Amino acid sequence: MENARKDLGRLNDLEAIDRLLAVKGLKLLDVGCASGAQDRELVARGATVLGVEPDPVQAEKNRNAAPLQGLQFVEARAQALPADDQSMDGVFFFRSLHHVPMEAMDAAFAEAARVLKPDGFLWIVEPGMTGTHFPLMRPFHDETVVRNAAQAALARNSNKLFESVELFQYFVYPRFTDFAAFVNQVTGQTFNNIQRSQVETDAVRAKFEAARTKDGDYVFEQPMLLNLHRRPKARR
Repeated sequence: MENARKDLGRLNDLEAIDRLLAVKGLKLLDVGCASGAQDRELVARGATVLGVEPDPVQAEKNRNAAPLQGLQFVEARAQALPADDQSMDGVFFFRSLHHVPMEAMDAAFAEAARVLKPDGFLWIVEPGMTGTHFPLMRPFHDETVVRNAAQAALARNSNKLFESVELFQYFVYPRFTDFAAFVNQVTGQTFNNIQRSQVETDAVRAKFEAARTKDGDYVFEQPMLLNLHRRPKARR
């Protein structure tokens, strides 16, 4: 499956969307939206977005954020989406499928298919486990099992639930000014609950220092694996 992926090169998430989709006028749902940064960009492109976040702490922050016309946040889980049948033009999972409980991944797929219109699309981006960013994270936040489970769910459900799927990869390059900036970022997410003591170790610092560039910043490579599903199959 991996060998069939088309390489899009160096892109960020929004650039990948702009390359492959036109979202203006569409009704979209973002599953596991975190702070909703991507959702605000989609609204700026003319879409209407429902951001779904299961983490109660982040969901409360989203509810208290400044309102934006065309954007709504709700607290809900991927396996029970708060949307009517065939009501959405597109559903996004931005690095969030592997956060769904493994036993619920198939149900999350079925829910995405349920809420999509007959000509709708499902966009699932998952981080790959090559590059230099994954080895940096692995000592304190090893996602090998859940990322493999997400890829297995994709393999089981893509052709079963959708008429077609296109496979892509692109590369993002997280950049940090120093080790403290990295620690602050990875410990600032309530849905992961990573403690500073887990990150501030000699082993992690050594991996971090190995990525220093000539300009003094620290840059890591992270491949992103994109499955773009189109047209959910009729439910029997």
